[in-house]
Amino acid sequence: MTDDIWRLAADWFAENARDLPWRRPGTTPWGVLVSEVMSQQTPVKRVAPAWEAWLDRWPTPADLAAEPTGEAIRMWNRLGYPRRALRLHAAAVAIATDHDNQVPTTIAALEALPGIGTYTARAVAAFAHRQRHPVVDTNVRRVVARLAGRPDAGMATTPADLRAAEQLLPPGEEDAAVTSAALMEIGALICTARAPSCAECPLAAVCEWHASGEELPEGPSRKPQKYTGTDRHVRGLIMAVLREADLPVPRVSLDGVWHEAERRERALAGLVADGLVAVEDERYRLP
Repeated sequence: MTDDIWRLAADWFAENARDLPWRRPGTTPWGVLVSEVMSQQTPVKRVAPAWEAWLDRWPTPADLAAEPTGEAIRMWNRLGYPRRALRLHAAAVAIATDHDNQVPTTIAALEALPGIGTYTARAVAAFAHRQRHPVVDTNVRRVVARLAGRPDAGMATTPADLRAAEQLLPPGEEDAAVTSAALMEIGALICTARAPSCAECPLAAVCEWHASGEELPEGPSRKPQKYTGTDRHVRGLIMAVLREADLPVPRVSLDGVWHEAERRERALAGLVADGLVAVEDERYRLP
């Protein structure tokens, strides 16, 4: 059965994989690492142009490491969660300094990089270095759970999720890397959370959940989060002002971004505490 799963997934992927720029021949391990960090919590259609601009400006980790962290934040623009830009900059410094400007090849060395966790380390090892590792994100967890007969998976990746995904991988490293990408793509495009296209799924014949005929629970799997007016929204408004400024800006330039002083103060204090904003003579700038 496992052999059927990986072959079905890989064959489908060969015909249907999206043409994402970081999947093209010649993409470096650094390019893969950047794509994985950028794609966390951000749709790939927004990531693609940002990724191309980033790699055009900083084609190697050393190129980014030589720049101030503020330039990484500025280049991040509106991708959201700008702390990811700080993490990428810190990882670039570590790669340039400790790894001779080469992205590490082992899981242990990848996880030792600043801001690189379980998922990203395994994604880089598999997709950049073509190694056999389970690469488990929300989409893969869902596909693996449904193959085993459950309508959905948990909210966070567990060791059991990694073991279950690894059992679906073929023994060969290249075949395993392709299968990991294929399972992720099936989850993103076909085996979606609320409207799976089972009639188009290459794994329908071996899917226990599909065979059971069980329907998805009614309602969303989790309540959508409000964005407008949240601290995250106000943080983004402040960051937009600072990205567009060539010089440090006075406090009055930030007071107009949101009408609630308490929320505005809290958002600004959080940005300073996170290292995303620097204060200099009562003026604010990117670090």
